[in-house]
Amino acid sequence: MKTQGDKKHDVVIIGGGPGGAATALYLLKAGLRPAILEKENFPRYHIGESLTGECGACLRRLDLEETMLAEGNPIKHGVKVWGAGGRNSFWVEVQERTADNRLKPTWTWQVKRSRFDQIMLETAIARGAGYFPGEAVAPLVEGDRVTGVRFRAPDGTTHDLNAEVVVDASGQGTFLANKGLTSRKERGEFDKQVAIFSQLNGLARDFGEATDQKPGNTLIFYRQKHHWAWFIPLDNEVVSIGVVMPSDYFTGQKLSKPDFLRQELTTINPELSKRITNLDFVEEARAASNYSYWCRRFTGKGFLCVGDSHRFIDPIFSFGLFFAVKEAQYASETLVRYFNGETRDLDNPFAAYEALVDSGQDIIQDLVDCFWDFPLAFQMLVHRSHQEYMVDLFAGRLYGDMVKDNEGVGAMRRLLATRKPKQVEAAPEYSEMA
Repeated sequence: MKTQGDKKHDVVIIGGGPGGAATALYLLKAGLRPAILEKENFPRYHIGESLTGECGACLRRLDLEETMLAEGNPIKHGVKVWGAGGRNSFWVEVQERTADNRLKPTWTWQVKRSRFDQIMLETAIARGAGYFPGEAVAPLVEGDRVTGVRFRAPDGTTHDLNAEVVVDASGQGTFLANKGLTSRKERGEFDKQVAIFSQLNGLARDFGEATDQKPGNTLIFYRQKHHWAWFIPLDNEVVSIGVVMPSDYFTGQKLSKPDFLRQELTTINPELSKRITNLDFVEEARAASNYSYWCRRFTGKGFLCVGDSHRFIDPIFSFGLFFAVKEAQYASETLVRYFNGETRDLDNPFAAYEALVDSGQDIIQDLVDCFWDFPLAFQMLVHRSHQEYMVDLFAGRLYGDMVKDNEGVGAMRRLLATRKPKQVEAAPEYSEMA
């Protein structure tokens, strides 16, 4: 281990998950040598297994397509959402933009996170990233500037990693937010919900010629507002399965997590029920609650945050991995400009990055709000009036020139402007994940 005084790193990344590993991979491509600090042993269990189209494109740019194909990850052609009672559905296909700006069908992947996260971290290390096993315990601060991180090694000793810049990729651990370096965590729109989830073998899948009948697609089953289930194939046998609902609905059932999940999988939607061929979970039934939050300021002198470490909205359309990997790309680009001297002397060298990535998250916040508050109008946008624009948004084309002419964004925001103003409470300090 390199301790304080041995070396000052250009960039230290807190967290070796997809956001941290992708940040390291992008920095390595740019000629920088980052170091990763990770407290967990990989492989580890994690949810958030579905990649958007642009997330898949990011992995291709990181030269990981052959690795993904060799792993045999399920091919995702899109997402299908089944309405209440299984009476209707809408389909959003994964499509890319060609050089002449036309939409063209493509595909991305579903991943088993235990394996995917391990591959990402091991690839970053193999390509030259430094690696320190241990848990971050405190940021190092001099005046108004973050200068590194103190961590506890597996043997209990503490060490300092000095760095020009610290990247927080700690995910929902939100390390810098918890230490008061960012603005405080505010409750998001969906903070009073709980997810109960596990994995099942041998469920009935779609098998057809049309892309919306392929076996690797994401399926979403709607019951009512804020009450839905997911079905995400992880390999040829295993499916990630979970239910999200208001917390008081779950507690009111007075059931254990496994029994509650079994009940919901067989009753929430007929289209899901007919796919459930057994209820013998291959993973324990787990829960996650209070998962919607936002730090409005998450960059400053010597630090910036990536992905869930500064904001998490709602998992229904699987943007978590996308935000982690795409924000890693933008973080690396802003760090290259910083080390080239372009922004080093600014009051906040990373303010432009902060504004850019939050603008993308804002669009997805509006997309999810529009889906919940105006479901019929939302289907019209997806199917008829703004189909191409909505395909772009679901893929993850959310930033700068990619979205400046997207009429779907304006249509959604006009709908949302018709809502009655909500009674807003003073935002309290956000509690930790359950």
